[in-house]
Amino acid sequence: MSGRSPLLVSQQLLTVLGTRTFFHHQDRIPQDSAVIVVSNHRSFMDAPLLMAALQRPVRFACHHYMGQVPGLRELVLRLGCFPLDAPDQRQQSFFHQAIQLLQTQQVVGIFPEGTEPMVNLTHAQQINEFHRGFAHLALRAPVRHLAVLPVSIVSQQETTQFPIPLKLLGWFDPSEPLFQRSGWHPMVIYSQVDVLIGRPFWITTAQRQGYQGKQAKTVVTDLIEYCQAEIVDLLRYGH
Repeated sequence: MSGRSPLLVSQQLLTVLGTRTFFHHQDRIPQDSAVIVVSNHRSFMDAPLLMAALQRPVRFACHHYMGQVPGLRELVLRLGCFPLDAPDQRQQSFFHQAIQLLQTQQVVGIFPEGTEPMVNLTHAQQINEFHRGFAHLALRAPVRHLAVLPVSIVSQQETTQFPIPLKLLGWFDPSEPLFQRSGWHPMVIYSQVDVLIGRPFWITTAQRQGYQGKQAKTVVTDLIEYCQAEIVDLLRYGH
């Protein structure tokens, strides 16, 4: 697979779906450096949208089940995603894969809200609490000139389908509690969407030095709060 194949697949998918896309503040995108992209997340279209906005392949960490379901597995691999391992090996594998990608100046994409907003349909302006993994990755990765880039995906028009029973996904990933409930997995399809690029957060030597001992929690929290605030502000601006 060529380096730009995931970007091409993303652009083709958006064209096939007929989605009208509008990109804002693309001048904020870091060039020629490793980047961790973090974004709100409600749709399977979010990864292709972010690649189209950045005009670069983005290697997304995606849920374990996506690497288990036939058909879906092939799509996420073509998009350049790396499905997370089963829970007992998930954290170690995530950091290992992501750091290797960042060390070769690639872009790693993370949806820090996790699976919840994908399974429980939320309002377009709603954002859930962020998991902390992306901040630990940014501060732990031995990579110079590393930026964390918050991005807001603002749906203006969309349709929702419910094609997959949750318990069917539970067969492929019994470790996910969300798949043990009744109901159907929503599929949000954007008809018109804005993608707004936030101000990058550059990881400094001082922050890495502070990522030790009692100060580590404060440094992680500061990074998470910065990204959350930036994405929330952009969501409001987009509407």
